[in-house]
Amino acid sequence: MFHGAITSGRPYPLGATWDGEGVNFAVFSQHATRMTLCLFSADGRWEAEWIDLPDREGHVWHGYVPGLRPGQAYGFRAHGPYRPDEGHRFNPHKLLLDPYAKRIAGRLEWDPALFGYDVASKHGDLTFDTRDSSNFVPRAVVTDPRLDARGERRPDRPLTETVIYEAHVRGLTMGRSDVPLRGTFAGLASDPVLEHLTGLGVTAIELLPVHAFLDDKFLLDKGLRNYWGYMTLGFFAPEPRYLSNGDPEEFRAMVRRFHSAGIEVILDVVYNHTAEGNQMGPTLSFRGLDNASYYRLAESPRYYLNDTGTGNVLNLDHPFVMRMVMDSLRHWAEAMGVDGFRFDLATTLGRTARGFDRNHPFLQAVRQDPVLGRLKLIAEPWDVGPGGYQLGAFPPPFLEWNDKFRDQVRRFWRGDRDMTRKLAMRLSGSALKFDHDGRPATSSVNFVTAHDGFTLMDLVSYRTKHNEANGEDNRDGHSENHSDNLGHEGPTDDPAIRAQRARRRRNLMATLLLAQGTPMILSGDEIGNGQGGNNNAYAQDNPVGWVDWDHADTEFLAFCRRMIDLRKRHPILRQKRFLHSRSRSIDGQVDLFWRRADGMPMTEVDWNDQDQRLIAVEMRVASETPDHIVRACREDAVFAVFNAGEESLVFLPEPPLDRAWVLHMDTADPEAEPVRIHRALKVAAESVAVLALEPKPLSRP
Repeated sequence: MFHGAITSGRPYPLGATWDGEGVNFAVFSQHATRMTLCLFSADGRWEAEWIDLPDREGHVWHGYVPGLRPGQAYGFRAHGPYRPDEGHRFNPHKLLLDPYAKRIAGRLEWDPALFGYDVASKHGDLTFDTRDSSNFVPRAVVTDPRLDARGERRPDRPLTETVIYEAHVRGLTMGRSDVPLRGTFAGLASDPVLEHLTGLGVTAIELLPVHAFLDDKFLLDKGLRNYWGYMTLGFFAPEPRYLSNGDPEEFRAMVRRFHSAGIEVILDVVYNHTAEGNQMGPTLSFRGLDNASYYRLAESPRYYLNDTGTGNVLNLDHPFVMRMVMDSLRHWAEAMGVDGFRFDLATTLGRTARGFDRNHPFLQAVRQDPVLGRLKLIAEPWDVGPGGYQLGAFPPPFLEWNDKFRDQVRRFWRGDRDMTRKLAMRLSGSALKFDHDGRPATSSVNFVTAHDGFTLMDLVSYRTKHNEANGEDNRDGHSENHSDNLGHEGPTDDPAIRAQRARRRRNLMATLLLAQGTPMILSGDEIGNGQGGNNNAYAQDNPVGWVDWDHADTEFLAFCRRMIDLRKRHPILRQKRFLHSRSRSIDGQVDLFWRRADGMPMTEVDWNDQDQRLIAVEMRVASETPDHIVRACREDAVFAVFNAGEESLVFLPEPPLDRAWVLHMDTADPEAEPVRIHRALKVAAESVAVLALEPKPLSRP
């Protein structure tokens, strides 16, 4: 190893920074008494040198090592008090991963040496373990800082055009034999995947966690692994298993490929907790560097707050912890080129000691940030902590996952009573939740299915969950899924049941794409993918959790394409303003009408009828042009019928003399060509019909 003597260096930027001549190391620890840099041999297998960082400014330890280059593997050992009852868990026998590592090499191997205490002692975490952990933990690797996406052209899609596709890097690609380098970022950006997504019509792909994470020991002991990735170990580094050659540039190349196809990339990020767990967890990075600063501790600081249900909570009240999260977000936005973030358990990120605060410093910091504030920001508005359910409470520009949409749309099509009023609320953008503080109608991220729960096919094929493969005696996962097997549990050859399931899926997908808000589709739903009734496939990195391309339902795929195209062609289905059944300021016309089958407006009696199974909605929006004549011709109007009951004759609103209603989609006959409808439409049982107001052809002289 050829380098000169270490010098003071600088306290910024945090992490390892190569300047062309050497590497500056800077790491935060408020309570450490000494910080040792560990440099590894060229093959990364053994520690070649220990060097104490020579300087400290505030709470940042730093030093500069001339001669080091990108590719150098390293770690830290932090010295300080080991007093768990006071919240301190320093143990220099444990090699620690740099929280700012942008590349991670090697896999974690579970061994008793990973723990700061003697796992065999009856005194548990109050003991002190002297075994060295360096042979069992990943190493940070110095990278070239010239990786930068600033200045590159992005799709920059407005939310009114956005259709999100939630996917898993491995899950989407492992089942396709025509994809090279399956299971990697390179495979995800391959031609077959891009052709599928562009053909489908989605505009953004939302990836389950791609930050470096670990496999939980209890899963490995059962022959499983952490598939979803919600156990982050490094907030700056791509997960090594998704890199075909170990180089983070592969992620950047993937983003560029998606951008060239007009598709944005959104990351599901987990800043609410880390992979180190509770007081009985391993010492891998944050705990060993400064436990009392990185984590929110209980009144007795030996223990951790657990609002996430995973054992710990990151302490965003500490300025350096918030700085780490903000730096991580900017790194992925600027250096890696991503277009947005979905914040897992976002309520945790806005919680103070007094409870959730929509003006929490972290939420304010993201909102005002000139880089982050312009991206697509999506909150999962709940956690398991006190006051954890906060749907509708996040400030703009945050969007929010809307679980009420998921549950109530499912229940309407299952035939539950008293669901018509609730469906109307969801179709109109859940305005009672989101129409405040200047938030647009796109604030609600509408979904029927997501990674956490049944797939769309399983939703209509199983009455109960079947999670036995997870090894938890089917106790895990949600028990109330508002699902229906339509007469048989699981797959069947019965043509009547199969046809009914296919129509139910079309109804659910149509409802999603006709509702005000930002729609999100779960990957594989468009081709009929199932998981055998497993509604919690977090540990199923195998065909259970992967999308099944070999048995793709091409008819349903064609239907999804048509529905997405219909949404794109009619701005009324994807506009920013909430529709409130009141006069528009532009022309005095009412923008939203709720109707019964006889064409008359819904009354309070109708809304309160618990057995009401049909509702029709007429939506209108006018172009904002000063020319009244042009505006009238360009008015966009859609009439949609949602019928969860028996066949019904539905009377249409009277169109202007020069226009007519055209039926564009009938989920009971999805391949039918558009047809002009005059006074009334026979709507089949359990179906959706969509009509648009269009100009009549000019008559011949």
